[in-house]
Amino acid sequence: MYIPFISRKPLLDQAGQQQIVDAIKAAELLTSGEIRVFVESRCRFVDPLDRATEIFASLKMEQTAARNGVLVYVALRDHQLAIFGDRGIHEKVGQIFWNEQVRTILSHFNRSDYAGGIADVVGGIGEALRQHFPYDRENDKNELSDDIVFGK
Repeated sequence: MYIPFISRKPLLDQAGQQQIVDAIKAAELLTSGEIRVFVESRCRFVDPLDRATEIFASLKMEQTAARNGVLVYVALRDHQLAIFGDRGIHEKVGQIFWNEQVRTILSHFNRSDYAGGIADVVGGIGEALRQHFPYDRENDKNELSDDIVFGK
């Protein structure tokens, strides 16, 4: 889902970045799913969901065993965002869930709470992943880095 937002200051300082990474790590402790956050200055596509799809593939997120990776994409200067879930999780939660997550993140962004918005959505996504893809101590491994990926 594409929604523009407005920002006049940097979205993520060091503390905000740590808040997001901590949210990713906490969410992934409960699930075999994988969550990534990608932040860049400009969206190269008219539709940020197309850009999120491209980044999802470039980060090899479709290679998770259960196809349960989720990418939260934010383009700072262009004020755009998208959330892209792989086939496994999308089939479980459906489009209504993703729309709710976008509304959640925008409610934070509208209050200039960018890190909090991303962290809150990561938590919501993590809960959905936990319900459908619970953590398996015997077989689970962290398939993708928890760090925020920064583009140009």
